[in-house]
Amino acid sequence: MAKIKFLSVLLISLFIAQVLTAQDKSSFDRGTYISKGDTLPYRILFPKDFDPAKKYPLILVLHGAGERGNNNESQLAYGTKTFLKDTIREKYAAIVVYPQCPENGWWANNKFEEDSITHKTKFIFQHDAPPTKAMVSLLGLLDQLLDKPYINKHMVYVGGLSMGGMGTFEIIARRPKVFAAAFAICGGDNTLNVKKYAKKVPLWVFHGAKDSIVPEFHSESIVAAIKNAGGDPKFTVYPNDDHNSWDDAFREPLLIPWLFSHTK
Repeated sequence: MAKIKFLSVLLISLFIAQVLTAQDKSSFDRGTYISKGDTLPYRILFPKDFDPAKKYPLILVLHGAGERGNNNESQLAYGTKTFLKDTIREKYAAIVVYPQCPENGWWANNKFEEDSITHKTKFIFQHDAPPTKAMVSLLGLLDQLLDKPYINKHMVYVGGLSMGGMGTFEIIARRPKVFAAAFAICGGDNTLNVKKYAKKVPLWVFHGAKDSIVPEFHSESIVAAIKNAGGDPKFTVYPNDDHNSWDDAFREPLLIPWLFSHTK
């Protein structure tokens, strides 16, 4: 009987947790950017007691490949708990936007090869390549947001994980004058691109040492290239993390304060 009661309480607790999680994510309003037939769904979190007469920082968060689609929901899988914390929303009031990349799209213009030995995907990062359709839409959404009178153009930030980490490097290369700071989790870039943002956009790079999807050396090489180009990036490697280093990165207590410490 005691076991049955325990299981009942456990199931009720799990149900309540799921409901609360769904309610939290419902705080992100739905939106869609449309241009020339292309659409980019996004979710947007406004500050508590939002006042359109005030100006707020803007944070773009780019998801990974597993959250692509058009349901305008999957992209909220990671990081939202950080931005929904009452302590964060009260002390660091900001507008947070989670765009969703199309199912077959990719934020950055990368090529892929299969390793003949490991049979894993190899990422071939491009130099000075044209933007993907998803990036074009993302840049359009960014411009649309920057046109809003309640956006503080001196405090615009971007970050992302995996595919979104790669997209973060690419978008700051395309708009280095826009972003006050950025964070990239388990991503990568062509080292020849860093000269575009090395000294213009402060970066915090994260990676798991045991990453089996996007090897840690991709971040390591970018950090080294940024330093060689005159930048001063922060670099955090989690020694026991695989590809899900975003879990630890979003739990970093200094991540949001670090972002807000930078202005253009």
